[in-house]
Amino acid sequence: MSSAPRHGLPHVDATTPPVLVLPGPVTKDDVPRLCEAVRTRLQDTTAHVVVCDVQDLGPPGLTTVDALARMQLAARRAGGRLRLRAPDPALRALLALVALPFEVERQPEQREPPLRVEEAVESRDPPL
Repeated sequence: MSSAPRHGLPHVDATTPPVLVLPGPVTKDDVPRLCEAVRTRLQDTTAHVVVCDVQDLGPPGLTTVDALARMQLAARRAGGRLRLRAPDPALRALLALVALPFEVERQPEQREPPLRVEEAVESRDPPL
């Protein structure tokens, strides 16, 4: 029994995840619509992640945390997960305070240097 060779890496998802932008403050009435939008985006694409752009949410509150938690639950029930894009530091702190772990999309300029890497000059190194 033989099969045709696969192209590319089998563990890499080459699809671009769909993005859901949350404009302005979120109200309790918005939550069912947002959860349905997450489910729809996961079902309509082959991606397993929905990126939720929370940059324009404004000051976070418990309604925002509740909405994000319900959206994350809807994504998990649909077989995917939710990733936050550009969360405010206050939102990240509030999510940590209520112990809700969220995957956060990192921007290239926000990368942290690797740990235990120090630049030093050895005395035997020739000058450049």
